[in-house]
Amino acid sequence: MADITQIAQKYFAPEHIESIQNFGGRVIITLIDTPENISKSDDLKKELLSVEGVEKVTVIFTRKKAAPVSPEMEKWQIRGVKHIIGVASGKGGVGKSTTAVNLALALANLGQKVAIFDADIYGPSLPTMLSFENTPPVSYNGKTFEPFENYGIKAMSIGSLIDRDTPLIWRASKACGAVEQMLCETNWGDVDIMVIDMPPGTGDIQLTLSQRINFAGIVIVSTPQDIALIDAVKGVNMFERIGIKILGLVQNMAYYICPDCGKKAYIFGQNGAKQTAERLGEKFLGDIPLDINIRENADSGTPIVAALPDSEHTKAYENIAQKIIKALE
Repeated sequence: MADITQIAQKYFAPEHIESIQNFGGRVIITLIDTPENISKSDDLKKELLSVEGVEKVTVIFTRKKAAPVSPEMEKWQIRGVKHIIGVASGKGGVGKSTTAVNLALALANLGQKVAIFDADIYGPSLPTMLSFENTPPVSYNGKTFEPFENYGIKAMSIGSLIDRDTPLIWRASKACGAVEQMLCETNWGDVDIMVIDMPPGTGDIQLTLSQRINFAGIVIVSTPQDIALIDAVKGVNMFERIGIKILGLVQNMAYYICPDCGKKAYIFGQNGAKQTAERLGEKFLGDIPLDINIRENADSGTPIVAALPDSEHTKAYENIAQKIIKALE
């Protein structure tokens, strides 16, 4: 470890090296409050890989919690909703939307009045997963929408207004305007917890939504894979800089259980999100396995928490939901 530390200090000042961890040849270096320098990071990785026993190197840039950005920005008024939580990811393809839907259903199973809103405007998937695809929303007065209600939760998505194969080629300002209209002009009724399926990434739309929605907290979804975790850390840093509480990290596709022998296979790595949460000082909410039933039920419009309420997968989502409820108390 001494050699690794000395090499790291050649590239970055000691005060910017928050931690160096070696998990059986997998070295993770966490830097803090230093500009992201890919060239220097690549040079560091290259030199460390020449050290005996080092098989893989990950460099993560983080930042201490900063003062909120534009705290005076006016929040959107979403009537009837007590708590709003966002489900977010640093990158696409980690199962964020599937996690958001099943967490919403799990919260409802635990006695909460739940709504879910699809803010993933360029890739809306709630209409498919909650079985209201190709069904336009109803408006009784021509001014407000009525939410869809399936499986005991209320839902709304921009995807209910467009054909599933039609791309939304909108700039951020127009996209955010559409989100505001559907979010604020829907008759939600009395809702204990609203789950918002956020767009993946940390760009302009994510920043605007984070500043304009009064979030009680954010759930970050990631796979254990290094490339996903790097972007997950960026997501954590963005929300903390805006002043939004991180409720915790969910490790999706954590493992695969062979249906024949029952053996676990860690396809995307083992415990990466859990270790990242510990390193960042955030809560780890739990594991969700990689399982064909979760995927098939999401695709068919019958999420696994609704379709198989007594399954181990449903229990996993409910355990995470219970932690979220406790964090909101």
